[in-house]
Amino acid sequence: MVRHLESPLRFLVIGCLLCLFAVQAAPRDIATGSAGITTNSLLSRTATLASDYFEGRGPGTRGEARATSWLVDQFRSLGLKPGGADGSWFQEVPMVGVKSETRLSLKRGGQSESLVFPQDFVSWSAIQRDSITVQDAELVFVGYGVVAPEYNWDDFKGVDVRGKIVVMLINDPPVPDPNDPSKLDDSMFRGKAMTYYGRWTYKYEIAAARGAIGALIIHETQPAAYPWFVVVNSWGRERFDLEAPSGPQLQMAGWLSLERAQKLFTSVGSSYEQAKREALKRNFKPIPLGIRADVAVTNSVRHIRSKNVLARLDGSDRRLRDEWVVVTAHWDHLGIDATRTGDTIFNGAADNAIGTAGLLELATGFVRLPKPPRRSILFAAVTGEEQGLLGAAYYASHPLHPLDHTVAAINMDGLNTWGVTRDIAIVGLGNSTLDDHVRAVAVQQGRTVRAEPNPEKGIFYRSDHFEFAKAGVPALYVKPGVDFVGRPADYGAQKIDEFTEHDYHKVSDEVKPDWDLSGAVEDLRLLLEVTDRVANDARWPEWRPGTEFKARRDEMLKPLR
Repeated sequence: MVRHLESPLRFLVIGCLLCLFAVQAAPRDIATGSAGITTNSLLSRTATLASDYFEGRGPGTRGEARATSWLVDQFRSLGLKPGGADGSWFQEVPMVGVKSETRLSLKRGGQSESLVFPQDFVSWSAIQRDSITVQDAELVFVGYGVVAPEYNWDDFKGVDVRGKIVVMLINDPPVPDPNDPSKLDDSMFRGKAMTYYGRWTYKYEIAAARGAIGALIIHETQPAAYPWFVVVNSWGRERFDLEAPSGPQLQMAGWLSLERAQKLFTSVGSSYEQAKREALKRNFKPIPLGIRADVAVTNSVRHIRSKNVLARLDGSDRRLRDEWVVVTAHWDHLGIDATRTGDTIFNGAADNAIGTAGLLELATGFVRLPKPPRRSILFAAVTGEEQGLLGAAYYASHPLHPLDHTVAAINMDGLNTWGVTRDIAIVGLGNSTLDDHVRAVAVQQGRTVRAEPNPEKGIFYRSDHFEFAKAGVPALYVKPGVDFVGRPADYGAQKIDEFTEHDYHKVSDEVKPDWDLSGAVEDLRLLLEVTDRVANDARWPEWRPGTEFKARRDEMLKPLR
């Protein structure tokens, strides 16, 4: 980055430097690197990492040890240098694993009913103790649990929820357009697109910040973007958190099934649909449900040192090699569930063995180039994504290279397994100038750029790039297009729905015999050139005005200007 010069000649000097940069940053011939990305190597790496040998790649397991060792061997064989702490390949991520067995009973009018796990609820405790007991805690319905001053929206209205259990709806408030009630108001919570207020992470954070002792989110498949079995498979087992999480923690966090929630509201003389209607009113106030809960949690707690695996490619320009582009993919998945019968291994082929294999393919492409880009690249295979983006969050709060010298983060979480597309999707299109690089390369490939097809799923907030974005670093996350060559118009949507229903966070997420990785290779070649452009461009990527991350970035870069 060119720092401001306190001289009348600064504009002339900066202009000359930018002209020099522009010449040096002209588009490069990366054909040699692109040729190193192939369907055979991508499939081979994916199949290896998704094999039973790696036991589902759960943090703190033998599967982690095997997976991280294999990744080091892959990076080393490519000739990359260790990118971790103290010259190693690793950044240790201190985590605590908690397996909670929860007994939850609800009391009203002298009667008590015990809820059944996992049919009625799934819960765990963020408190890192062996046992937690909560008695006679009042349940309070707080609508969507959102406090958003920029939208003049406050679901708490100053009501004291300390020591209580709050019950919340999933997603953002779907506020109707006052001019057309059949549509959502685009000026409120981005209309159809989810904001961070709709994520489960935010809802637990705001509940804890308000002093609630517990929080239960009501699950609905469509707004949550995944069915109930995903909740059970993801949250009904051992959960991890960072060893020193920031902010207050809930004694109980969990989910209520839709059927259980419907019974709950009926039992208090209302209905679930009526409660949802009330929650959409701007003047909504929290509603005490007249129900009290007894909670007994028994925890099995263990401390682990999980690992981010990091490899670096040093930049070719001595002036710019201390500026970094970070490329991420998460190596972890859900491990083994020994309580199951039959297949017990969550292989995580599409989520995210293939993304990690893609990271290795990009690294292969870069080492094949005649000359590295001007800036340095950090290839980061991160841990704990399935547990709440923990590895990325830890790096963002403990960066091995300063974030004010990190020009961008580029993330891969899943790749296209269904063939070539005429388009490519950017998750969070319009957020940053990184979009411009994607468009430029897509045009070269004869493709178009589109927004993500399902913005209501909040995918921008569900993968590792988000932790960099929260910290202010411009972040890019692309997903497969939906306009498949030689396929019906709805083919892409059908394949996404099929994966979500049949394989997402299931033991069936394995390499399929009908996978067609030609589209994934084309997407990776696009990302290779996009990353190369960012690593050579004189201009740093920027958040666009109005984006929620811009203020953080501007404050971060003030000393450099």
